[in-house]
Order: sequence, then C-alpha cells, then structure tokens
Amino acid sequence: MAAHLAPSQVPGGPLPVEDKILETGASMIQDFQPTKQLCAHLNAFHTYADEPGRYVEANHYCAHLTEDVRQCILYDSPGPNARLIGIEYMITPQLYASLPPEERKLWHSHAYEVKSGMLIMPGPTAPGLQQAWETAETQEMKHVIGLYGKVYHLWQTDRGDALPLGEPKLMTSFTTDGQFDFEGAVGERDKRFGTDWKRKKELREGIEVPQIHQDADAAWKRRNSM
Repeated sequence: MAAHLAPSQVPGGPLPVEDKILETGASMIQDFQPTKQLCAHLNAFHTYADEPGRYVEANHYCAHLTEDVRQCILYDSPGPNARLIGIEYMITPQLYASLPPEERKLWHSHAYEVKSGMLIMPGPTAPGLQQAWETAETQEMKHVIGLYGKVYHLWQTDRGDALPLGEPKLMTSFTTDGQFDFEGAVGERDKRFGTDWKRKKELREGIEVPQIHQDADAAWKRRNSM
C-alpha cells in the first residue's frame, strides 16, 4: 500500500534561518524558467515494472517541450514538503512507433488510467467551478489517452524509505480491472482531493480508446505469460 511519510520522518533538522534568508533572496533574483513552464497537475498511480501490483501514488507536474513531448516531475503529495520521487516523459503515438522495439517495451499506455477515472487533474471542488473544470479536464483526457509514458521512480516511499535508496525503478501503469485494490486506493485518494473516480469514469465514457501498440505495457504481458 502507498505510504505517506510526514516531513519529520525525513532525516535532518529544520532549515536554518541563514539558509531561509539566502533562499528567499535567491528566489527574488534568480529566474526559474524551467519550472515556470509547468502547466498541469495530474494524479494517478504507478506500479513497479518488476513487481506489477505494488503501487505508488504520484502527483505529476507537467510541461510541454513540444506538441509531441511532455515531461513531468513526480512528487508524493501536492504539499509544500512533498518529496520528489521520480520523472515521467510522455510522447505521441507517432514518436512511440519510431522507437526501437526494445525501447518501446519501457513505455506504458494511459488508456485504462483515463477511462477508469484513476487519472485526475485536481482542481476546484466548489459547485460553481466544478462543472467548468471537469469539462476542461475531460478535454485534456482526450489528449492524454493516446500518449505513451516512460517513468522512473527514484524514491521507494511505499516501503517506508527515509531517503531515495538504490537504483531508479522503472514503473508502469495499470491496464485493466483487478490488478490492485482500485476502490481502496483511488477511493482514499478521492477523499483527500474531493473527487470521485466513478463520476470521472462516467464523464469519459465518450472518449475513444486508441489502439495500443503491441510493445507497450510489457510488464503486464510478461506477468501474464508466466
């Protein structure tokens, strides 16, 4: 099950006053152009490619490099003390098809994440704003559903690691019902964000599922062949 450690469980003491002053000054002078390009916050669950079923919740903060390439920074929460746990790249089917076969096996589809209601764009929950936001979110899902993602996690927070230990772990997405405790994990997430995966699923019924390349989602195919 996904773990959520408090900031106090990460080694080290509070940030010294001197560091706070220096960082405040730097933030007023330096120009953080790469992070200013972030334009979308997505939330979903990843599973380990070498251990399908073991999962981690990830908050994606994404930016477009081009029309065909996105890059995302992954955090374990949307809070100010969130830990950076990984990275994800997303590309269009055209770029994916151009990759070598062995490389394509490292990438996963997003169709199930979108259609099941697992993948969300956290936003306003006030009745007056929710409908407009959901319309925009559903439109964004029409674009995401066809993308392929390659994701590595650097920090295995689900096993309680206090630091990012070991080598990066290739992750993948869930592809069908029954692969993990969907209602328990996603339901708990929805309570925190004020969302409802069942409603998302209903709103996305009209989104067409693209044909998924046979080389994608290799981790589940290896597991099913055993």
